[in-house]
Amino acid sequence: MPIGNLLRDGRLAIRNLQRNPRRTLVAVFTVAFGIMAFLLAGGFIEFIFQDMRETTIHSQLGHIQIVRPGYFEKGIADPYAFLLPGESPEQRKVEKTPGFASLAPRLAFSGLISRGETTVAFIGDGVDPERERLLSSSINIVSGRDLTSAKESATVLGEGLAKSMGAQPGDTVVLLATAANGGVSAVEVKVAGTFATTSKEYDDRALRLPLSIARKLMKVDGATSWVVLLDRTALTAAAATYLRGTLDTRELEVVPWTTLADFYNKTVALFSKQVSVVKYIIGLLIILTISNTQTMCVLERTTEIGTSLAIGLRSRQVMGMFIIEGLLVGLLGGLLGVTLGYALALSISAIGIPMPPPPGMAHGFIGQILVNPSLAAEAFVLALMATLIASIMPAWKASRMNIVDALRHNQ
Repeated sequence: MPIGNLLRDGRLAIRNLQRNPRRTLVAVFTVAFGIMAFLLAGGFIEFIFQDMRETTIHSQLGHIQIVRPGYFEKGIADPYAFLLPGESPEQRKVEKTPGFASLAPRLAFSGLISRGETTVAFIGDGVDPERERLLSSSINIVSGRDLTSAKESATVLGEGLAKSMGAQPGDTVVLLATAANGGVSAVEVKVAGTFATTSKEYDDRALRLPLSIARKLMKVDGATSWVVLLDRTALTAAAATYLRGTLDTRELEVVPWTTLADFYNKTVALFSKQVSVVKYIIGLLIILTISNTQTMCVLERTTEIGTSLAIGLRSRQVMGMFIIEGLLVGLLGGLLGVTLGYALALSISAIGIPMPPPPGMAHGFIGQILVNPSLAAEAFVLALMATLIASIMPAWKASRMNIVDALRHNQ
């Protein structure tokens, strides 16, 4: 369609909408409120995704983990067969990764922790406190303090593990584990503090120990993984590709956090489907409302349509006229809905939404609404598509009117 004809039809559609301003405003605000509701619901879910993603990365997984091939499949049963060296030239290569922020070696182990008459099984990580400070920024110290030195004889316990033992900061506990040589090894440490992450299951079983103490307990000199932190999560895929091309993949396996975050992946899949259902419901409501509005317009303008067809206006032009009117309603409603939704999202986020602890977490959180450009674009497209679909049937009926019957409609 030539630009001149499109502009002419657009001006005509605007005039037709102005003929009944009340009905037009109702239609526009119907679309706007639907889009606003979609933005708020989608923005809240988007915030949950972002918060869970960054908390998982900055409390447990990092952006990338470098391990021996097969470690995550067989390493739990025999971790000592998958040890990385304590220091390696490969670490220098990792530090040259675009977007690199930090690298922290970890030694995973398990055993029993005892205090008085109480003995509980645990899973542990030997960490370098200085290197972990940036990587583990989302771990909340509930009581006491965090580890401060790589050689201090202290530990931090998960909140649930500390409660099950009745342990407090300052208490002395004994850690027992099966060392690499097959013998039983033990070490006595002070409880420096307790911590909490997003995973209650992890907090109920986990503890952290300075790396040198963990190596002493397990009688090894190495690590089970190198945990890499990047400047931004969006760089993960590119960094993983770079590392696979730089490191010897026969000796080292590069595993991005998305492969390890099973709970996060399942949560995203579930909530994404819920948002899609909301989107379809809102789209259906918009279609029904706008379709009804357009049908009323066709009925009121039946004689006018008959006259237009009688003087030579083609059916497709009549159909296009009503479709353009519907699209204009979608355009105005979409712009208004995105603007109102974004403003309301900022206001609600500034106040915060107190949320109870979700399943699998011990603490609640303050929710927000995150409206990013992709979500706003999706909402705007939803407004246009819904009004387009809603306009097709009334426009088709208008274009197929019998000229004689249309001219005699009001007689």
